[in-house]
Amino acid sequence: MAEMVTVVGGGFAGVEACWALAQRGHKVRLFEMRPVKMTPAHQTDLLSELVCSNSFKSNDGASPAGLLKNEMRALGSLVLPCAEKASVPGGAALCVDRNIYAKLVTEAIESHELIELVRREFTPSDAEELLAKGESLILATGPLTSEGLGKWLAGKTGNEHLYFYDAVSPSVDASTINMDVVFAQSRYDKGEGDDYLNCPFNKEEYDAFVEALVAAERVPLKDFEKPKYFEGCKPIEEIASKGHDSLRYGNFKPVGLRDPRTGHRPWAAIQLRPENREKTLYSLVASQNRLKWGVQKDVLHMIPGLEEAEFVRLGVIHRNTYIEAPTVLNENLEFKNTPGLYVAGQMSGVEGYIDSAAMGQYVGFRLAAKLEGKDVAAPPRLSAFGSLLSHLQDPIEREFAPMNINWGLLPDPTVPFKGKAERRALKVEAAKAAFADWLETVPS
Repeated sequence: MAEMVTVVGGGFAGVEACWALAQRGHKVRLFEMRPVKMTPAHQTDLLSELVCSNSFKSNDGASPAGLLKNEMRALGSLVLPCAEKASVPGGAALCVDRNIYAKLVTEAIESHELIELVRREFTPSDAEELLAKGESLILATGPLTSEGLGKWLAGKTGNEHLYFYDAVSPSVDASTINMDVVFAQSRYDKGEGDDYLNCPFNKEEYDAFVEALVAAERVPLKDFEKPKYFEGCKPIEEIASKGHDSLRYGNFKPVGLRDPRTGHRPWAAIQLRPENREKTLYSLVASQNRLKWGVQKDVLHMIPGLEEAEFVRLGVIHRNTYIEAPTVLNENLEFKNTPGLYVAGQMSGVEGYIDSAAMGQYVGFRLAAKLEGKDVAAPPRLSAFGSLLSHLQDPIEREFAPMNINWGLLPDPTVPFKGKAERRALKVEAAKAAFADWLETVPS
């Protein structure tokens, strides 16, 4: 008798994991607690309900988001055909009528002969029972994972590797940093010379930045998103509001640094730390904030050397359950210390509807191959799938946090290029070619 795979959570990742398994002939049991138990964010009992925007981002195949969508289509995605049937005008973006979309996904799951939909809360006892029997379990419970299952996960990961709140600093595409202003130096020259990059403020620049930061509009937190801030993750706008010089004596202290343009210590400095081994992405150290995104970009562009920078992730502080994937999960997104236990979607360390769906599809695809005894390589590093997985597996010391597919995650070209447009075109070309070659090796 074929093994029944259990998937927990009927969001984007959960339905894609189910679909990837069922379409390959495997029986799946999907647990979704709504409407028996609702979350603070959902309004209906429909699967893959959109709780925020109705946009699935760009559909342009020459963009990172478009690349990922095309790769998902090639692997037999469920959510993308449903989204296209439910599409509404959105320019280059794939936007949907949220109710029509969710109904289409729900109908597809409910009508599939190999998928059993169970409407109740999945408990830690259920998980332990399944794993004790040697069955496979995929957790795709998303950012609002129930308290009981969250505590159980904390026991599996170690509390230090499971996060219930994002307190995330912005990240920037390295190629858009002005290196005529920004300089490489670790404090007091400890470590390698390019361990950190530094954005140096003079007094006038710092004063203007702090005034704009304190005045900027902030994102209001929902009742279920109100954490008690630890000192290490307090928003920089809150720190700045306590005193004009509090940041330059705290998060942005310039001690141990020397601006090569002046030969002197800056008035203040924001340090940038690499987010991947290729150093195509840098995060702004200790710069977590909850400014609204439009004004946040304006404020961040006031940082010396980042005037024209492209931010691939903006600062956030909100309720979000996710795992420190590089420490806890293997390349199949399976727990290293618990064989048979998989994590999909936003909990695995990605962000956004489609990115979460992609990781659900990936887990389902890889598990199906394993159950069939097939040896299938992971998607290539150059592809969109491979770039997201690289983010989840890169062991570099960093502030790990969920991330969308973006230009900085895609590897830089290995051939000469002129300018940003050609650089990006080469990335897209390499990604398409690598994915097409890999797809030919995947068993049907």
